[in-house]
Amino acid sequence: MAIGAIGPGLGIGMLGSRAMEALGRNPEAEPAIRPNMILAIAFAEAIAIYALVVAIVIKFIR
Repeated sequence: MAIGAIGPGLGIGMLGSRAMEALGRNPEAEPAIRPNMILAIAFAEAIAIYALVVAIVIKFIR
């Protein structure tokens, strides 16, 4: 499970960092940046949830 969460965790961190950097450079673009950031974070989090489901399935199959 930990290996499956490393990628999404790093991705979410980088995504948040870049979004805040973009907002710092161009605050007027906030209405366009925020929904896209939230959607991308949701997709990255879904990958971690899939890794959790696979880990649970593997644990109970063995």
